[in-house]
Amino acid sequence: MARRWGALVGGSVASGALGAEVIARWAEPHRRYHDLGHLTAVLDAVDQLADAAEDPAAVRLAAWFHDAVYDGRPGWDEERSAQLAQSRLPRCGVPATRVAETARLVRLTAAHDTLADGDANGAVLCDADLAVLGRPGPGYDAYAAAIRQEYAHVPDDLFRKGRAQVLRRLLAAPRLYRTARAAGLWEERARANMTAELAGLTEGQGSAG
Repeated sequence: MARRWGALVGGSVASGALGAEVIARWAEPHRRYHDLGHLTAVLDAVDQLADAAEDPAAVRLAAWFHDAVYDGRPGWDEERSAQLAQSRLPRCGVPATRVAETARLVRLTAAHDTLADGDANGAVLCDADLAVLGRPGPGYDAYAAAIRQEYAHVPDDLFRKGRAQVLRRLLAAPRLYRTARAAGLWEERARANMTAELAGLTEGQGSAG
């Protein structure tokens, strides 16, 4: 991971120190899904979709930072992560315009359905972040189990209701993925995966589910 960071940000002392900090954040012991494995998967997906981005470097930086702060507080985590990027990247020589775009993209991951049409960088990042939804069955099941572990402090009935709400919102979107390549790779399987998970969450709850 350090080599991947260096290829993107450079080999200065400041860049190396920031890379070590960001990697350490992703390796925090309380993480079960939003960990180095997730970061690697998002970066790999960005590589697959990068041709559709206007500034692939900004998208990759946003991937590195999008859950760099993770306390399980949606919205708050993304805002703190964006602030971290804004405060740290300038000392590594990243141009101000790219820093600003990185922070904007990080904030965008708090609610993928706010992505505006024509936002090429945002489309690539959001599609990469949601690529996990299109994994084959066992991979998706492992993702869902890891999400539950991150919210182990939440009672089961409340988690099921909250998770079902998230899935319904995603399934209601006309398109999960905005880039043509991501849609072709993952859309059909992602919808099947989420539909199956939602059915399991709401089974036996009747109309009140």
